[in-house]
Amino acid sequence: MNVPLPYYEVDVPIRNTAGLSGVHVFTGRADSRSAAARIAHAVYDAARAAQQAGGEIPRRRPDGWGARGYRPGWEPDWQAATVGRWNLPPYTWGRVSHLDL
Repeated sequence: MNVPLPYYEVDVPIRNTAGLSGVHVFTGRADSRSAAARIAHAVYDAARAAQQAGGEIPRRRPDGWGARGYRPGWEPDWQAATVGRWNLPPYTWGRVSHLDL
């Protein structure tokens, strides 16, 4: 039986030249956290290259990874990226559970 690879979420902090900050979120199937981070970085690089060349950002790959957009002037901090299994609820949503809302 062929078991599908698990989904991962890669959250990459971003900052622009005006000092604003945010997070790029990537999701897709991978066999490990390190593979997920590597794939997310490759997807981001492909989106950046396509945008800078005046082309369209590549569509979602068969493994689920893709970028919906690219923001010129925003720099990702790949060293500060977090990677986790994308469960129900998704990885990011689980981090807010400890907050006093």
